[in-house]
Amino acid sequence: MAQIQPFTAVVYRHEESPDITPLVAPPYDVITPKMRERLLENEPHNVVAIDLPEGDPDPAAPANRYANAEQLWHAWRKQGVLVYDNAQAMYVLEQTWEHEGRHVRRRALLAAVELHDFSDGVILPHEKTLPKTVMDRLYLTRACTANLSPVFGLFTDPAGETDGIFDEATLGNPMLVARDADGVESRMWALREPEAIESLASMMADKQIFIADGHHRYEMALAYRDERRAADAEAGTAAASRPYDYVLMALVNMDDPDLVVMPTHRLVRAPGTFDTDAFWAALSERFDLVEQHLGTLAALAAASRPCFVVKTADGTVRLASLKREVDPAVAIPGEASAAWKNLDVSVLHELVLRPLFQISPDDAASLERLSFTNDAHQAFGLMGADVAFIMNPTRMDQLRSIALSGQTMPQKSTYFYPKLLTGMVFRPMD
Repeated sequence: MAQIQPFTAVVYRHEESPDITPLVAPPYDVITPKMRERLLENEPHNVVAIDLPEGDPDPAAPANRYANAEQLWHAWRKQGVLVYDNAQAMYVLEQTWEHEGRHVRRRALLAAVELHDFSDGVILPHEKTLPKTVMDRLYLTRACTANLSPVFGLFTDPAGETDGIFDEATLGNPMLVARDADGVESRMWALREPEAIESLASMMADKQIFIADGHHRYEMALAYRDERRAADAEAGTAAASRPYDYVLMALVNMDDPDLVVMPTHRLVRAPGTFDTDAFWAALSERFDLVEQHLGTLAALAAASRPCFVVKTADGTVRLASLKREVDPAVAIPGEASAAWKNLDVSVLHELVLRPLFQISPDDAASLERLSFTNDAHQAFGLMGADVAFIMNPTRMDQLRSIALSGQTMPQKSTYFYPKLLTGMVFRPMD
C-alpha cells in the first residue's frame, strides 16, 4: 500500500566534522521571532533563513519571503554550503534524550514516500489543518522546488521487523550529528545497500502510514503534486520521473515503547470582559469541579472520564471532569463517532470553548483568541490568557482509531516529542 524509495539528497557540507548543530533548527511552526534571530546570529547559514524566510508574506510583492528563500537555496548550493550526497539513499535517524529519569531512543527511516489522497486510505491524517499555513508551505515549495523538512509518519511494526535493519545501519559512525536546545541528540546514517532498501520497501508495502506531525506539509505536497501534474499535462510533457509524486517522510514504528506523546495545553481569551464567576458556574453545569493545588497533575492522569485541569486568571485551579450523567455522544452534536466525541480535546472544544468562549474551528477570527503550549508550567502562568486548560496526552490507540475511521481531531491534539530537526537532510525535486 505504501511505496517508499531512496532519493538523492542535499545536505550541509560536512567534510571537516559531522556535527552540524549550528546549522539546524526546530520545525518552522515552533520558532519564535527571538529564536529565529538567535539562530541566525550564531550561524548565518542556519536553515531557518530558508525554511522561515524574512520578507513580505505576499508572494506577489517584490522581495517577498519566498523569493528570498529561493535566492538563498540556490546561492547556498552554488557556493557549496549545501551539497549533493554521494548517491541515492534512505537514511536512518536516531534521536536520544533523557525523559523522566530514563534514557530514550527513537529511530526513523527517512525516505521518499509516494503521495496518496487521504481517500485512498494509505496515508491517514488525524488532525485538522489551517489553509493559510498550507499555502505558506506551498509558496515555499514552489520557490525552492524541494522538501525542506520531513513529514513525521507512523507505521505499525509490533514484531519489530525493521529493528534489525536499523541496528545494522547504525553500527558505524554517523554521517551527521546535531543537538537541539533541550539536549536531544540526532544522528543520521545513510542506508545505501540495495538488499536493505528492498527489504524495507517490501515491509512497508502492506502498511498504512499515520501522519503524526506535518499535516500542513503533507496537504501542501498533495496540492503541489496536482498543480505540477496539471502543468505537465498542459505542456504535453510526459516526464519519465516525477519526483513531485513523492514527499520526504520520517517513518517511525508506532509500536515502539519509546515513542513519547505529550499533551498540548490550551490558553484562551474571552471575546469580551472575562467574568470568572460566570465561567465557573457555566462550567459546573456539565463538569464536576475539584479544587487543586497549583501544578498538581496526578488527579488529571488518574481520571477515567474526559477531564482537564483549569486555571483562571484569579489563581483558582480546579480539576474539571465530565459528569457521569453527561454522555459526550449525545451532548456533542454532529455525526462524529463516539470515540471522537470522548476525546478530552473534543470535549474541551465542543462543550467548553465553543459555547463559553465562542471559539470555533470554522471561525478564523475566534482562533486568534486560542493559543497552545506544551509546557504545563507556562500554561499555569497563563501568558496573558483568561483561562488555561492543562490536558492529558492523546493515547496512541485513540490516534489510530480516529485516523482509521477517516476523522480528524481538533488542531494540536498531539505533540510527539522530540520534534524532528530541520536541516538534517533535504529532498530536491528539480
